[in-house]
Amino acid sequence: MAKTEPLETKVNREAALATPVSKGSFPHYMLKEVYEQPEAIRDTLRRHLSPDRKRIVLDSSDLSESDFARFERITIAASGASRHAGLAGKQMIEEIAGIAVDVDHASEYGNRNFLTTPENLVILITQSGETADVTSAQREAVAKGSKTLALTNVPDSTVAREANAVFYTYAGREIAIPATKSFTTALAALYVLALYLAQCRGRLSPEKLHASIQELEKTADQLEAALPDFDARCKLLARRYFMAHTFFFLGRAVHFPIALEGALKLKEISYIHAEGYPTGELAHGPTALLEPSFPAVVIATCDRKDQDSVGRYEKTLGNLKTIRSRSECVIVIATEGDTEVPKLSDEVLFVPAAGELLSPILEIVPLQLLAYYIAIWNHYDVDRPRNLVKSVQQE
Repeated sequence: MAKTEPLETKVNREAALATPVSKGSFPHYMLKEVYEQPEAIRDTLRRHLSPDRKRIVLDSSDLSESDFARFERITIAASGASRHAGLAGKQMIEEIAGIAVDVDHASEYGNRNFLTTPENLVILITQSGETADVTSAQREAVAKGSKTLALTNVPDSTVAREANAVFYTYAGREIAIPATKSFTTALAALYVLALYLAQCRGRLSPEKLHASIQELEKTADQLEAALPDFDARCKLLARRYFMAHTFFFLGRAVHFPIALEGALKLKEISYIHAEGYPTGELAHGPTALLEPSFPAVVIATCDRKDQDSVGRYEKTLGNLKTIRSRSECVIVIATEGDTEVPKLSDEVLFVPAAGELLSPILEIVPLQLLAYYIAIWNHYDVDRPRNLVKSVQQE
């Protein structure tokens, strides 16, 4: 049942949204918000830790931890960048909490018949909390008997008021239309939510929770330290590639959603056609498009402590050999210290070593900056790209 929003809350929220936000020393809001990501990630984590840092907590919930323990399946419904975060979240929840997860386009959620039970949880991801197709999917889920959890950046928004439970991202206001800090905080929030679900199901020891919290905090610190180098490298790369007409973005497993998001960023603000693919799918048709001047961005990071990650990395090296034989424009996102990738690429963007499920937070930032600088070289308005709005209000 929808919760009624107090008039005072509504007035305060609208007043806050109307308050101007300074760009400070940055030329655009988008670049400022890219640099705000480390602190936004830290804040999202802090807000969901108990005072003693020994438990994960929700912002609000009509459901108990035992209710969450009973969910047998999760569906994530979201759109655009939020759906890409949801695809990464699927991997996090399945691996950490041991619950099967489906991810739907929110706009398609109501267009198919499927079985649902009270043991199903539907997670709605929306930056604004007002996205029309997401709120429609939420109401459809409730009508079919599912409980819902809202993951959003805006308190007291429609999706939050109508949900059984709420998990806020704490990115702060995002003025630029392209999602940057709202996307990385969604990744961080989904990681923390996966820990919460594992906690509810008795799958998370205090030692493992402590280690996971430290790992996320370390990732935010690594991102902050790496940002100046990401910025400088992407500015140079953009000068070489700003006249390209099309791109491939490729990644495996949890890195595939980052390939999708990298392609989306380029489309949104540079108006360049770009497609994201699972790396292994390239051979099933799309490789026919490759030619010497066709840029391919490949995510080839590796968590050396994770044997599955190592196996995927080795497969990606084989794919890189094939791509490099057809294209002279191969850009690779690789882990610092990698000596194999530079032999198979034209350009390498190194990111700090991180755990497999947290490396997407590091990988997406150079892709945001690459899109930003390509758009700048083409003299486009990165904060207000044509035909786009911050919150889609019509299905």
